[in-house]
Amino acid sequence: MAAPQVSYAARPSLLQRVSKALKKDLFQRNVVWLIMTIPAAAWIFLFKYVTMGGIAIAFLDYKPRRGVFGSEFIGLKNFEFLFSTEVAWRAARNTILLNLLFITVGLLFSLTVAWLLFNVYTSRVMRFYQTSLLLPNFISWVIVSFFVFALLKGDNGLVNTFLKNIGRQPIDWYSSPQYWPIILLLAYLWQSVGWGSLIYLSGMLGIEPEIFEAATMDGASRFQQFSRITLPLILPLIILNLLLAIGHIFNADFGLFYQVPRDQGALYPTTDVLDTFIYRALINLQNTGMASAAQFYQSVVGFILVMLSNWAVRRLSPRDQDLSLF
Repeated sequence: MAAPQVSYAARPSLLQRVSKALKKDLFQRNVVWLIMTIPAAAWIFLFKYVTMGGIAIAFLDYKPRRGVFGSEFIGLKNFEFLFSTEVAWRAARNTILLNLLFITVGLLFSLTVAWLLFNVYTSRVMRFYQTSLLLPNFISWVIVSFFVFALLKGDNGLVNTFLKNIGRQPIDWYSSPQYWPIILLLAYLWQSVGWGSLIYLSGMLGIEPEIFEAATMDGASRFQQFSRITLPLILPLIILNLLLAIGHIFNADFGLFYQVPRDQGALYPTTDVLDTFIYRALINLQNTGMASAAQFYQSVVGFILVMLSNWAVRRLSPRDQDLSLF
């Protein structure tokens, strides 16, 4: 009797068995880290995905007493009212322009500070530098707003006192919107540059030291080492951070834009952004439908910007080095 023939196609290939074993080993070695991500994953699921049902409010004449299912469906009228107001267009314009300013200037300052720290990394005072740079990141914008107010208030503020001492006229900062893009930029840099510089510093520390030693022996200057070695090697990290920032370009830091200017109406032309506009629509106007429409508009535009940026990076990056998010 002939032995039954076994189809080789039914047997798992050696490559498949090795791949399965590697995946199992990878899971076992990282199971602790995966468990640590459960609280963050649960938070994202509850507050980012479960709440997506609230998008329906953007298409309703929402009444809290009636609820979502009892409110009247009005289609796109909330969006029509949103885009028909000059205030909404001004808030959208300020959001984009100020975030672009923060992204570009913040990137330059973060890279500069990271390179300076990289050159003194073996110094004894490195921990002091790191602590000093990270400390502002943990200070609330409410506290920062009091610091800024102490600097800029009336005739007794430190800045106006200095201006009077040098023979200049004091400035009513909280009634002069033209100065506030720079003031907000300085506040943003003070709080965020330390954290951003440490991210780029970690990328620089991952570069093989032998490369810099060889460049030094060849007579390369510090600037040449940065432009020819450091910058190209950390470029994927830079692009990844830029992609994440572009995806949130329609989402402003509410604390920065609401607390630091102290919600002064005279400063709205340059400090009012979509997040503060949505807040006032909810608190002052109690227009939940329009606020939800503005939030939905933020999310859609952010998603489109992320996809466009991801597509551009795929087109521009080398084939052997995929820098995209997806």
